[in-house]
Amino acid sequence: MKCLIVDDDAETREYLLAALHHAGHTAMGCADADEGWQQLEQADWDALVLDRMLPGDFDGLALLRRMRARGMRLPVLVLSALGDVDERVHGLRAGADDYLSKPFAAAELLARLENLVRRAAPVEDTLVLRVGDLELDLRALRATRNGTRITLHQREYRLLEYLMRNAGTVVTRGMLLESVWEYHFDPQTNVIDVQISRLRSKIDKDSASPLIHTIRGEGYMLCDKDADPDV
Repeated sequence: MKCLIVDDDAETREYLLAALHHAGHTAMGCADADEGWQQLEQADWDALVLDRMLPGDFDGLALLRRMRARGMRLPVLVLSALGDVDERVHGLRAGADDYLSKPFAAAELLARLENLVRRAAPVEDTLVLRVGDLELDLRALRATRNGTRITLHQREYRLLEYLMRNAGTVVTRGMLLESVWEYHFDPQTNVIDVQISRLRSKIDKDSASPLIHTIRGEGYMLCDKDADPDV
């Protein structure tokens, strides 16, 4: 992933650059919207991390609106100390693909960015998702594991589909709440843990190879460890 960071805070900028480089991505930082705009015009980027509050009249949302008006469709993750609902809505309506409040964890920002870039990439219109011996037929709305039918409620189906579409990637509680429940809840709520536990009891029941894994302090991952020993 080639990511541009536009943030006037040098400490935040260096923190993000280090996190992205450590994860194997290419990244560049800019201190203001004017410099950011020049880089957007001069090079191709896979994603943009954009601070909401930038010095001068040309702030983060102004840059975002200019991008969208010029037809630039790269995924944009807005960072802001302003985390209330109205501010998030304002950012999303300006053209942001995601909105993350400060302070934030680097692991969540990376997971959100990777998810945005993956969603933006052209993919084949598959009708069946597969992870190990688990299959989800999107047309028939049917889940099976090792050929055995698994009965799922609607929310469990949506949760499983999201996990399978992001197989091998850590998804945070906040990402699940926003993508599966489509609401901004307190990420500390136990609704995610309860639903994951119920889904796990159906997906991994009586299996020697569990697919749903808890990543302590980060979130969850659906993956076939038998197929990937490095996981």
